[in-house]
Amino acid sequence: MRETTSAFRDQHMEDARQYGQLGDIIKSRLEQQTIDGDGRFSARFRARKVSRQVRRMEKASKKAAAAAEALHGAYVNEVVELPQRRELAAARKEDRRQKRAFTAGQFVAKSLQKSTDSLNGCPPQEIPQVSGVQQQVPQFVDPLPHNFTTAGPGGGQALPSIGDFFGKEAM
Repeated sequence: MRETTSAFRDQHMEDARQYGQLGDIIKSRLEQQTIDGDGRFSARFRARKVSRQVRRMEKASKKAAAAAEALHGAYVNEVVELPQRRELAAARKEDRRQKRAFTAGQFVAKSLQKSTDSLNGCPPQEIPQVSGVQQQVPQFVDPLPHNFTTAGPGGGQALPSIGDFFGKEAM
């Protein structure tokens, strides 16, 4: 297939090159040819109109050469590489299926464990993470280390104000 498409491409590129040369020749000769009653740029406009048709042929030949190359690309993509892509897709599908089955099995096991624990009256147990690192319970620091009671009718020590924590010069 490569030889055939290369031959098509080379033939169309050669045709395009010849059309380009022919267009240049036609344009230069028609620019030099004057007809009675021509204006200042009439010969140039006429030459451009006629040579434009040859330029279209050149463009069409280049497009045909590109299509020949695209033919080879489509052949490789749709015929040569297809079995390999299908094998890869089947392997990916099988991996996804196995992962789903494994995940579903884990969920079922966890659900059954919770059910048996709740039926037996056991407190739920945390399942350790896969990495083996236990999650630490956060410890909070008390912002007021002293026990202050509210100053009310019963007396007691009043709650501190902001001035007690910062000096008066900071305010």
